Amino acid sequence: QVQLQESGGGSVQSGGSLRLSCAASGHFGGTYCMGWFRQAPGKEREGVAFIDRVGSTSYAKSVKGRFTISRDNGMKTMYLQMNSLEPEDTAMYYCTADHWFTRVVDGSGKYWGQGTQVTVSS
Repeated sequence: QVQLQESGGGSVQSGGSLRLSCAASGHFGGTYCMGWFRQAPGKEREGVAFIDRVGSTSYAKSVKGRFTISRDNGMKTMYLQMNSLEPEDTAMYYCTADHWFTRVVDGSGKYWGQGTQVTVSS
């Protein structure tokens, strides 16, 4: 059984930075692809950033150049470094994982965390 746990959320002012973490437990390793989604109140869930088994990354247009996704060498922890935060980035952020990259990207990944709240004030 795989479990994902996010951490690192909080409240910052516009222009600030946060670093989110997603720690995986259970039978989990480098065969999994991972990603970050976010959902703001009243809005649909949005894919933010993704990383595959070999470390290739992709980003939503709204965060490209500001956010960086990465994984540690043990492949069990994923990070999202968020810089130049804007009020529009305010949302609950969720991590997800699956063996298949397409499932991570389209939001149908097998495993999800409980989320961590990010609030950016102007």
